[in-house]
Amino acid sequence: MFNSLTERIGGVLSNLRSRGKISAGDIDKTCDELHLALVEADVALSVVNEFIENVRAQSLAALPTLQSGSNQANAIFDIINSELISILGHDARRVRFAKTGPTIIMLAGLQGAGKTTLAGKLAKYFADQGNTPLLVASDLQRPNAVTQLQVVGSSIGIPVFAPEPGNGVGNAVKVARDSVSFAKAKQHNMVIVDTAGRLGVDQTLMKEAIAIRDAIGPHEILFVVDAMIGQDAVRTSQAFLDGVGFDGVVLTKLDGDAKGGAALSIAQMTKRPIMFVSTGEKIADFDIFYPERMASRILGMGDVATLAEQAKKAFDPAASAKLETKFASGEDFTLDDFLEQMQAMSKMGSMSKMLSMLPGAGQMKKAIENFDEGEIVRTQAIVQSMTPLERGDTKVLNGSRRARIAKGSGRAVSEVNSLVERFAQAQKMMRQMRGGGVPQGLPPALAGMGAGMPLAQRQRPINKKKSKSGNPAKRAAEERG
Repeated sequence: MFNSLTERIGGVLSNLRSRGKISAGDIDKTCDELHLALVEADVALSVVNEFIENVRAQSLAALPTLQSGSNQANAIFDIINSELISILGHDARRVRFAKTGPTIIMLAGLQGAGKTTLAGKLAKYFADQGNTPLLVASDLQRPNAVTQLQVVGSSIGIPVFAPEPGNGVGNAVKVARDSVSFAKAKQHNMVIVDTAGRLGVDQTLMKEAIAIRDAIGPHEILFVVDAMIGQDAVRTSQAFLDGVGFDGVVLTKLDGDAKGGAALSIAQMTKRPIMFVSTGEKIADFDIFYPERMASRILGMGDVATLAEQAKKAFDPAASAKLETKFASGEDFTLDDFLEQMQAMSKMGSMSKMLSMLPGAGQMKKAIENFDEGEIVRTQAIVQSMTPLERGDTKVLNGSRRARIAKGSGRAVSEVNSLVERFAQAQKMMRQMRGGGVPQGLPPALAGMGAGMPLAQRQRPINKKKSKSGNPAKRAAEERG
């Protein structure tokens, strides 16, 4: 979602780093460029103005204190990062659980925001933590909303309280009220109430939402908003805040190609935290919102922390322990380890999404978007066509061995070469981890996946051994070639 904004900010910061010693004029120019980038990303103007003034004031104040020769651009970058985290909500709050009785969560928002699917994702998230949620079908207006929630609940093994058929039939307030008594009787410790929405904010919508709120006394009211609706997200959230009120925000469709202004505006404008984000259509496409991680993504630094968390869930504990023991003993990373990690990564979902969380991913945006998800299957075929000796030491892979492996796996020799190249990247990352250079928990196999992209999509390295012309213009042309 933030690709365009990330590219713009990346360009601004790159220009700043190229200046060496930074002047007050450089800061003013940087702030003007950041202002334009944020406005074009549909960030609310009041939020943009406050952000820019804070960055400008702090940067100018810090400028005299920076020692000569220090990287002044990094100091300005840290200020921008800190302010970006601040407008995203700084420290996100988690769901407050009731001391006694079931914790009641009410979902509110417009029709089409994804409340029903989000209800299922939220229920699955809490169920995985050992809770016993109950889904409640209180959206009795939207056609087939009750059926949809029942299907979602069935797919994740979560019971659904749905005494009314919906499609305009039934009393939504009574359903919500009765669900709390039902939850207590059946010993559910959480109740997640899906409410009706409208195509726009109107009195009917607000009256029903207020009536449900007053009937069940929710511990949390979460406003579910489509992150792709831009400035309307802020206006709609303000209308709900003034009407029903809410405690936190859930952003859906964060995987879309919209400009992302809603995510950068809504927390600051409503003074309510963004608590969760939905990043796709699948139940698993659901994350806790961390302002510092989102700021890191926007600034092009990736999100290694979230990637490591997802890897921890996907990897078999016994296999991870075995790899850690091997790592601690100083043994080298082998192709067997590489294959095992890639097979585990396939459980983590889209490889393109994982690659987009790596630092510097914005520089290979097109390659990531066109990444072939079948790469893991082909890798498995190639590795399994190798002998134990070849898997343990890739240095023995001469031309004839590579040709035999290619024939046995039904792949081209160039693909075998590409795999060896990716594996070398993973081995290098493993050695860096041994020296503390890479965050713990990040799959080393992921380090080499960029090399798995088609050769035409990768930047060819410049041959450093080639002699260069003494003419600067001619030398530049040679390097471009």
